Amino acid sequence: MKFTILAILIIGAIIIPQQMNNKSKLEVGDKIPSFTLKDQDNHDFNMDDYIGSGPMVIYFYPKDDTPGCTKEACSFRDNFSAFKNLNAKIIGISGDNVESHKAFAEKYNLPFTLLADVNNEVRKKFGVPNTVLGLIPGRVTYVVDNKGIVIHIYDKLRNAEKHIDEALKSLQ
Repeated sequence: MKFTILAILIIGAIIIPQQMNNKSKLEVGDKIPSFTLKDQDNHDFNMDDYIGSGPMVIYFYPKDDTPGCTKEACSFRDNFSAFKNLNAKIIGISGDNVESHKAFAEKYNLPFTLLADVNNEVRKKFGVPNTVLGLIPGRVTYVVDNKGIVIHIYDKLRNAEKHIDEALKSLQ
C-alpha cells in the first residue's frame, strides 16, 4: 500500500508539472516572447533588438559540453555559412552560466550566440518540456521569421544533428 501511494506521488510530481509546462507551449504561428539574457561574453542580449533583422534559429539544449549537445552545437557551427547565406541568426540557450558558455564556445569555435538561462525563465516562456522523468531539460529548436513568428518547431532529444537539417529546410 505504501509503495502504491509513493508511486502515485512520484508519477504525479513528474506528469503534472510537464502538463502545466505544455499549456504555455509555443506553437507554429505564435510570436516569441520578449526576454533579455546574458550571452557568452556577459553582454545583455535583448531579443526585441533582433526582431526584424532576419530569421532566427533558437535552439534549447540540455547542457554545455555533453555528447549530444556538443554534436548539435558543432553541427550548427559546421553549417553556419548556410544559415548566414539565409540571413539567419543562430541562438543557443541552456541553463548553463556565462562562464560555461564562454568555455564551450571557445573550445569548439562556435561562431554564434549562446545565452545563459540559469533560472530557466525563457525555457518556461517557450514551454520547452523536460524529458526523461522530468529530470533532463528538453532539446527543442524554433525557427522564427523576420517578425518573430514561429514558423517551425523540431522537438527531439535524440539525434541532435537532425535539428540543423530541420532548421535549414524550414528556412529555404
